[in-house]
Amino acid sequence: MRGPAMTHEGKPVTDKIGIVAGGGAVPGQLITALRDRGHAFFVIGLDGQVQAETLDGTPHLCVRIGAVGTALDALRREGVQRLIFAGSVRRPSLAELRPDWTATKLIARMGPKIFSAGDDALLSAVVKVLEGEGFTVERADSLLDGLLAGAGYLGRHRADATAEADIARGVAILRALGPLDVGQGVVVQQGLCLGIEAIEGTDALLARVAPLRREGGGGVLVKLRKPGQNERVDLPTIGVATVEAAAQAGLAGIAVDAGGAWIVDREAVIEAADRLGLFVTGIAGDTP
Repeated sequence: MRGPAMTHEGKPVTDKIGIVAGGGAVPGQLITALRDRGHAFFVIGLDGQVQAETLDGTPHLCVRIGAVGTALDALRREGVQRLIFAGSVRRPSLAELRPDWTATKLIARMGPKIFSAGDDALLSAVVKVLEGEGFTVERADSLLDGLLAGAGYLGRHRADATAEADIARGVAILRALGPLDVGQGVVVQQGLCLGIEAIEGTDALLARVAPLRREGGGGVLVKLRKPGQNERVDLPTIGVATVEAAAQAGLAGIAVDAGGAWIVDREAVIEAADRLGLFVTGIAGDTP
């Protein structure tokens, strides 16, 4: 009969969850959910990314992204085998990364072209390396109820025929760009592409397109996962700030990938959308 699984230090592996925490509200919500369930966890906070209040009162270690060896050693000491990536992470330059020896070896294992690849390729390589180190990477929505978007409308507002056509146009644009690993979001008004999300993120995209809107109503933000996207560590995400920014940009609504996008603080998103007059809907990735 086999004994219990052990860490590299010879300690038993536990069911403790390791949270790799970036920015935004998802890490804090995940911490609250695990605490309410009495489930043990340990947080690796990414320096310069995670919000300080997220780490208050939690068992954690804050590290720079390049300090991979320090993070892995801490997770192993804690007996963590299950990992969840939660929150937004701004992709660092190689100069900002300052990889430690462990990170340098892992980068060499991933290959020199990894930094010129898109986010999907980089994240998939990171997951592969972590699995090779003995960790299991899981999705945040597997533990956080209500995070994953479903099909249909949230709140009381609905898309009109013009908005539905703009959604279809946005889906077509994102499907065309998806294989290039570029962006998860696009803004379309009256059939015109006002902007495509790149490295700047959704909020900056919405601020950029605000002065580009044409006379008349309408305009939608469409966010879809990309083909081959590693869904365990990165899915399109909206929250209250997204709804508020879309309203400030004069848009009529937001469409997200049903089953392939996260809605952070769903009830607050519904309240904001109803108050600001926007629709929010979950759509299939190939049709509105």
